[in-house]
Amino acid sequence: MRALLIVSSLFVLAGCATSGAKTSSLHPATTIDAARFYTGTWYEIGRRPMSLTDGCVAGGTTYTPQGGVKVKVLDFCRDGSPKGNLKTIGGPAHIVDPGTNAKLHVSYRVFGIIRIPRDYWVLERAEDYSWFISADPSFHDLWIYTRNPRPSQAEIAPLVARARALGYDTSLLEFPATGD
Repeated sequence: MRALLIVSSLFVLAGCATSGAKTSSLHPATTIDAARFYTGTWYEIGRRPMSLTDGCVAGGTTYTPQGGVKVKVLDFCRDGSPKGNLKTIGGPAHIVDPGTNAKLHVSYRVFGIIRIPRDYWVLERAEDYSWFISADPSFHDLWIYTRNPRPSQAEIAPLVARARALGYDTSLLEFPATGD
């Protein structure tokens, strides 16, 4: 219980922290088919390190449509190794830009009562919805996700190049172990 409180506190602090990462005026580049995108599990392949995710590997996000612009979000990872203890945090979300559907506001819930708001923007995605790159609106944090839980290095390298082309310092990214 105490560990969960510490993790949730770190999550809040990570969202409030500032860094040397450049602030970008980037906006989502493509329209998202919400029914296709916000359904099922996406696997986290790359991310900017933050205290909340220290030790997290084999992570991902599962989206469950709730009707209209509403989505249920469940983030998960394993502690220390792909076989480690499962850690989760989730909550209700809503699409804040209907039509484009690339901006999501999530209200994570800790202990069912503590609300931690976060905003995510999908900056790019594959035509076939096999991958996407997202960031927070300040462009401080960046994530690379795929539908494949174990993409090859040959699949990851072009995604990192795309993130770099968006103006993100990809030397800041970490690539945690993936699951199966």
